[in-house]
Amino acid sequence: MTARRSRAAVLAATAFLILAALAWRPSLSALGRFLVKTDLPLHADIAVVLAGDYSGNRIRKAAELVKQGYAPRVLVSGPSGFYGEHESDAAIRFITRQGYPAAWFIPFPNDSHSTREEARAVAAKLRELGLVRADIVTSNYHTRRARTDYAEEAPGLEFSMIAAPDQYFTPDGWWKTREGRKTFLLEWLKTLASWAHL
Repeated sequence: MTARRSRAAVLAATAFLILAALAWRPSLSALGRFLVKTDLPLHADIAVVLAGDYSGNRIRKAAELVKQGYAPRVLVSGPSGFYGEHESDAAIRFITRQGYPAAWFIPFPNDSHSTREEARAVAAKLRELGLVRADIVTSNYHTRRARTDYAEEAPGLEFSMIAAPDQYFTPDGWWKTREGRKTFLLEWLKTLASWAHL
């Protein structure tokens, strides 16, 4: 009886390991895909670039939306702390060097320390400008959390969440690079903190 149980336990453990080996990639992909929740762009009053991108992909995506006629201008959010300047100013300089007109971009310097705080600040700014429809541009991995925060903190704002590509994070391959793994882990920690309203 003991030998039979041991054999059954070994077979069960082997079957579990085989299933785990077969399912690890789909499971990791599913966890990565969960973070990404995007929309098609609206024909909006404005596009909004969320802070926190150091590659220029977010502002580049917003500039494309203006070029394609989805929004007339871009509100560029940016906290201070970038060598004595706001991220919004650095981002606008970056995109105008790419050949886009400076008149398309409105700097929105602020001192938000989280997506939730930024959502409140952006919503107040849009109300001040009399705007109600926005295409909100952020990195692909940040779209689900940003969507939740904007839905809660910006009532009355009709928005579409637009994903900019990230050079390190892809939902189906984030585990292949160190930067992708760091991005995944940090975003999941922030997502859990957001759910707990921390």
